[in-house]
Amino acid sequence: MPPTLELRVNGQPRRVAAEPDRPLLGVLRDELGLTGSKYGCGEGQCGACSVIIDGMAARSCVVRLRAVADREITTIEGLEADDGTLHPVQQAFLDCDALQCGYCTPGMIMAATALLQDDPDPTPEAIAKGLDRNLCRCGTYPKIVAAIRQAADRMNGGDR
Repeated sequence: MPPTLELRVNGQPRRVAAEPDRPLLGVLRDELGLTGSKYGCGEGQCGACSVIIDGMAARSCVVRLRAVADREITTIEGLEADDGTLHPVQQAFLDCDALQCGYCTPGMIMAATALLQDDPDPTPEAIAKGLDRNLCRCGTYPKIVAAIRQAADRMNGGDR
């Protein structure tokens, strides 16, 4: 029987019976039912599995459970407000039509959210650098940059 580990996911304490060396992504999806983070490459290269751990974007497919005990994990499901209002980055992705197939979208949104926490008014160049390890196979990068700029503007009190 695997040990029981304590995690803090989307602001809630969660207990899971899992091996400490198991990747976080599998536990989020299979044990906790949080399927927004996607399995892409399994090597931490594509960003489809991105979550935020203690304010920083992280690839959940390569993060081991033992590394996230006592840390705050936020998934795409955790961005939505309690009243159902979307996070400004989520809303901007919709407004700007910054998705096609949608597979990379949760990871892009999580990486963008972490970027905006660190740099509330990034230039397009800073956005490109901040998301350079998140791949969009559909090539919607111009719309993704526009969405992140819109979210930054709204989060800074603008109305773009």
